[in-house]
Amino acid sequence: MKILPPEWRPQTTFPIILGTDISGIVAGVAPDVQAFAVGDDVYSMVRFPDSFGAAYAEYVSVPASDLARKPVGIDHIHAAAAPMSLLTAWQFLIAQGHHVPNPLQPAQHVPVPLAGRHVLVNGAAGGVGHFAVQLAKWKGAYVTAVASGGHEAFLRDLGADSFIDYTKVAAEEVANDVDLVVDAIGGPTTARFLRTIKRGGALFPIFGLGASGGEEAARRGITFSTTQVRASGAQLEEIRPLLADGTIRVAIDSSFPLADARKAHERAAEGHIRGKIALTVD
Repeated sequence: MKILPPEWRPQTTFPIILGTDISGIVAGVAPDVQAFAVGDDVYSMVRFPDSFGAAYAEYVSVPASDLARKPVGIDHIHAAAAPMSLLTAWQFLIAQGHHVPNPLQPAQHVPVPLAGRHVLVNGAAGGVGHFAVQLAKWKGAYVTAVASGGHEAFLRDLGADSFIDYTKVAAEEVANDVDLVVDAIGGPTTARFLRTIKRGGALFPIFGLGASGGEEAARRGITFSTTQVRASGAQLEEIRPLLADGTIRVAIDSSFPLADARKAHERAAEGHIRGKIALTVD
């Protein structure tokens, strides 16, 4: 079982309201808020990881610093499905955007250059993975996507240059000379990808808890680095044009009314998610 470090454990009491990602219309603002007004369309990842965002609700209180204008051209369902997974991919691959100490490693995470590099994304069809594919491609990388075979057409449409069906062959047995592996699965099996990476390359396990391989990576001359996504309205604002013009697309696996949140969690527990699951509020 993975245990969160004390620094990452939100202080809360039960009962709690789950959820961090939202998209909606501003219903009220504090007197000192100048950047937003009643009626604005906005989206956000709320207060993560410092507390639960209480986003499974009709009304949500959001710090202005966590908020950004909703991208035009996409609806609230797609905007709400973006923040946590897209910010995770962004902070791993483009810019971390904060200087909060990392409980999992002594050094800050630093993204690596992507243009002209070979990037392999494991778990490429999932929430973080399908954004990582698109961001790496946007930055000029050659992208290999690893997922089950039913996702190949989906991932090639998002820009993947090559595809490995992990149900037929282990990716680490066929991939080689990779500059960066983004392991969206992470955990204790992530070190298997070290054999696929060039000296001077990098391995980024998205889920760093329980991940091992740092010592072996150092012997191989490979950077092994992870970090924790943090809420950032400024980065969501920076990302907004990419969502608006379709450079980055949000895939919706399924959506459920708020009253059926349990069914959404049951769908998540089934695994093999393509993109994100969303809740809707009337």
